[in-house]
Amino acid sequence: MQHQPDLENKLKVVLCWHMHQPHYRDGEDGVYQLPWVYLHALKDYTDMVWHLEKEPNAKAVVNFAPVLLEQLDEYQQQIHQWLSDGTVMSDPLLNWVSGAESIPDDIEERVKIAEACQKANAATIINIFPAFREMVDLLNDSKLLDDHSHTLMGYLTEQFFVDLLVWYHLAWMGISLRQDDSRIQTLMSKKRAFDEEDRRLLMLIIAEAVGGIIPRYKALQDSGQIEISMTPYGHPIVPLLLDFQSLHEAMPHAPMPSYDQYPGGLERAHWHMKKGIQVTEHYFGKKPKGVWLSEGAVSDAAIDFLDQYDIAWSASGEGVWRHSCEKSHIDQHDLNSKRALYRPMRPTGNKCSLFFRDDGLSDLIGFQYKDWRAEDAVNDFANHLTNIANFVCKDGEQHVVSVILDGENAWEYYPDNAYHFLMALYSKLSDHPRVELSTFSEVLQQGVKPRDLPSIQAGSWVYGSFSTWMGEPDKNKGWDLLVEAKQAYDKKVADGDMTAVQQKQATEQLAICEGSDWFWWFGGYNPSDSVRDFDHLYRSHLRKLYQLLSLESPSSLDQPISFGGGEMENSGTMRRN
Repeated sequence: MQHQPDLENKLKVVLCWHMHQPHYRDGEDGVYQLPWVYLHALKDYTDMVWHLEKEPNAKAVVNFAPVLLEQLDEYQQQIHQWLSDGTVMSDPLLNWVSGAESIPDDIEERVKIAEACQKANAATIINIFPAFREMVDLLNDSKLLDDHSHTLMGYLTEQFFVDLLVWYHLAWMGISLRQDDSRIQTLMSKKRAFDEEDRRLLMLIIAEAVGGIIPRYKALQDSGQIEISMTPYGHPIVPLLLDFQSLHEAMPHAPMPSYDQYPGGLERAHWHMKKGIQVTEHYFGKKPKGVWLSEGAVSDAAIDFLDQYDIAWSASGEGVWRHSCEKSHIDQHDLNSKRALYRPMRPTGNKCSLFFRDDGLSDLIGFQYKDWRAEDAVNDFANHLTNIANFVCKDGEQHVVSVILDGENAWEYYPDNAYHFLMALYSKLSDHPRVELSTFSEVLQQGVKPRDLPSIQAGSWVYGSFSTWMGEPDKNKGWDLLVEAKQAYDKKVADGDMTAVQQKQATEQLAICEGSDWFWWFGGYNPSDSVRDFDHLYRSHLRKLYQLLSLESPSSLDQPISFGGGEMENSGTMRRN
């Protein structure tokens, strides 16, 4: 007899937003090379918390990378310091827009400003503001950024660059800030000729917005509306730190780096974990119950590792789920129908439960719905959930759908920073007769029983493998340089001729170098401008490590690792599964 849907048993849905930015300060001069921490703070971290504040019946998990939290804190401190006594900040764009540093006369520096102020999705961030669009059109129509026409930059006034910088920052303001802060509307209505008072007001708005982010998320955590989780400190790929050979579980024929293992990888994974917990506790007041291992990268060894910290849950992608189910000989019907996807799993012998991302639903939000009417997109999403509920919620069984995606980069491609979509999404799901928004910890506490998983096939949320970080010549070269730096670090520590302060500085610098983002960008398929920026930053961080070890950096760090040249979707910041 066919079982009928249990209409009283709601399908639990967890929306998990992953907030992450790598360490953008140049290793050698300490200058922020890219402004994405504070720009995403203004546009996305403010909007995402605002939507939750507006819909108190909604719930979500928000995952913060600790290295992002530290940078948010540093930015708000530096901006407040400048407002207080004029101390120059570490970010060149902020120094120029504030007037802490004058607009340069040097043509090459002016070109840098003009290029930096166009780093945005034009359709949704530049074109919607006519005053901003006119300045960008002037630059492009006159070919002022052409290599052979740089001298024309000298004909533009200093005021032009001030106005361009102010508009770039106004355009990155989130919808919530524009709606709630009349000062932003006042600045926008002025359109041109921004003066010293206007620029100072803009910096005050930025300081308040960035400084309010962590307290606002903490307030929602403390009220029980959201769950805060974390990644290990520097966002490393933990399974690869533990064992390079885990690459071959999903890609048995992929070429390896020149070295068989990362030296002392287990010790380094523990360092990132302990430091991550320390930072998260500092900002949010308690140890997180869940850990999104960087990039959803899991393995049997990585889950054993999490058990040592009494972590209740972790999560990965649908590719890892499928490969692991096949390896564990899970019932083929449950696999083909995806029924098994909607229960957490617990690897045999472990305490930590695993949730698995519904790639289809997550990628609809990440990539497809930006082109839909918000109402149609939300109705479509809700219909998918209703169909899942009708299929799996039978005979009292409880199930959960995990929707996990980047919490910052997707919205740039939506009209109005996804304002209409997110408002409708939270409203619809908070009042849905078949759906209950929850968090991963609540799901476990409320009786959704994890299913036994005999074995994990190592992989990440991207393609169910580690191909985005290892197994390709440029990526492997990046690992070789890191291993050599780690060997130099180990020898210096073993020699015992560093002070405690020097060793602490070197250890923290090593953690930055171990982050996943550098390897993400290496490869010919990524946009060349982004590859150049991250290649430069990575080698700068490695050179800084050698400097802190009082060693000369190898000449190999003077040569680019990767050049890119591809055209990836969403500028390469996200991957579709």
